[in-house]
Amino acid sequence: MSLRIHIDDSAPPYEQVRAQISEQARAGALPAGYRLPTVRGLAESLGLAVNTVAKAYRALEADGVIETRGRHGTYIAAPAATREASTAAQAYAERARRLGLDHDTALATVRDALRAAYGTD
Repeated sequence: MSLRIHIDDSAPPYEQVRAQISEQARAGALPAGYRLPTVRGLAESLGLAVNTVAKAYRALEADGVIETRGRHGTYIAAPAATREASTAAQAYAERARRLGLDHDTALATVRDALRAAYGTD
């Protein structure tokens, strides 16, 4: 991860941090699951106050760009569509198991549904 803070820039430092991390995540330079430095660590490396970086991280989390996993760190979040699809897949897997479908049958059902939805053979 490479960030540059320009003191003479009209944007405040926290906004520069937020914008650069957001852009790098969007461009794929910071892939989903990438562990970000701690607030304190990033603040030290950039020469910023801890509260400045914390404010940027809070804004990124509110935007869904990053997710904090308690004491395990802060990570680039998966795109919203991926998170929604993952939630739906988990719900399907739980329901298929409750219905008594074995793994192969549940998987075949999903493959059939995807073929129908995407119009592929």
